[in-house]
Parts: sequence; C-alpha cells; structure tokens
Amino acid sequence: MFLGLLAVTVGGGLLTLIDDDTARSAGVFLLVLGGWAVSLCLHEFGHAIVAFRGGDREVYFKGYLTLDPRRYTDPVLSLLLPLLLLAIGGIPLPGGAVWINHYALRSRAVESRVSLAGPFANLVLAILLAVVVAVLQPPAALAAGLSFLALLQMAAFVLNMLPVPGLDGWGALEPYLSHDARRIGAKARPWAPLILFAVLIGIPGAAAVFFDVVYSVYGLVGGDEYAAALGSGLFFFWR
Repeated sequence: MFLGLLAVTVGGGLLTLIDDDTARSAGVFLLVLGGWAVSLCLHEFGHAIVAFRGGDREVYFKGYLTLDPRRYTDPVLSLLLPLLLLAIGGIPLPGGAVWINHYALRSRAVESRVSLAGPFANLVLAILLAVVVAVLQPPAALAAGLSFLALLQMAAFVLNMLPVPGLDGWGALEPYLSHDARRIGAKARPWAPLILFAVLIGIPGAAAVFFDVVYSVYGLVGGDEYAAALGSGLFFFWR
C-alpha cells in the first residue's frame, strides 16, 4: 500500500505537467493528498524505529517496523481521518497509532526522542521539498504542488511540537514532568487535541494565526511562500 501511495503521488506530479487547467488541479490534488499519506507513514515509522532502537522490541512483533499503513493499530485515525480533514479544511491532523511500551525504553531521553522522531520526519520532508523546488525549479504547477505539500509538512511539525497532551511536543516533555503533571496530562490526552482542532477550525482567525506562524517558519528554511499559496488554491479547486 505504501508503494501505491507513492504511485498516486508521482502520478499527480505527472498530471501537473499537462497543459490543461483541470488536469493541473487534479494533479496537485493527488500529489498533495498522496504525498501527505506518505508522510503519515514516515511519521509513524519514525516513532517505531527510534523506539525499537531504544529498547522496545514489541514494535517489531506488532509489525510497526514497516511503511505499510495497514500494519498500524488504527489505520482510520492514522490515515483516513487525517486525509479527510486535510481535504476538507487543510488542517494537518497528526496520526497517532503506534503504541509504544515506554517501560521498555532505556531512559527519559530515549522517550523524548521517540516522541520527537515523528514530527522531525515532517520537518525533514518540508526542508527537502523546499530545496527541490528552489534548486530544480520545476514547472509552475508542479512547484506549487510540491511547495504546498512542503508547507503542510511544516504545519504538521509546528502543530505536533505544541506542548498539548496527546501531541508529540507533550510526549517529549512528559518524561521530565512531575508525577502529578503526568497524571493530569494522561487525563487530558483523549480530548485536548480535539479541543485544539476545534479552536483552529471553529474560531475565526485562529487558523490564520497558526498558518502565519507556519509560513514564517517555512520562509526561514527557504520555502517558496507564493508557490505554496498557489498550490493551496489548486488543491482546494472547489473553493
């Protein structure tokens, strides 16, 4: 299935090269949606491989050391729901399906690295895509699709690094917190991300502020903000 997602991504990229507005929009849509699905797999694999190297052998026996999303605990939450929310509202919902045995990890530092591995996979992808656009200078529609995909990777990185229970930023801090703070975080973990996403989607201006921060960070790594905005317009062609 991972290879299938890659094929969709590449196919979308090829469609953007056709001299037709409909084909270009469809190409950007498939490129971004397929590329986002690929990044979700890499995000979860990042958690799993660092946990495995840090002492948790259960991730191997549970089948997490693979890029195939069908092996994850909950493919709906890890793949389908993020893709749906991305297509509807452009919010890069992180997937969260790799269950880690934290008691098997060797140290608190390893626990933090396990949490950070996922969002840093998004950061690396964002930088690589931005560099590809800047160096290779592909045709306008392809550059727009790649730039918007890079922007989404940066948005996923920024979002995941927020110290909110249930997100990776909290997971990186949690090993160093007091017992009471960890207990409160555990109680808040099921609903805190939902409140965050409700704020981003439901409160006017909240998403704009969030993406202003994302655009700023994206610009710092050399991302083409204009191409990303063009890619967003092509992706949300029904607007």
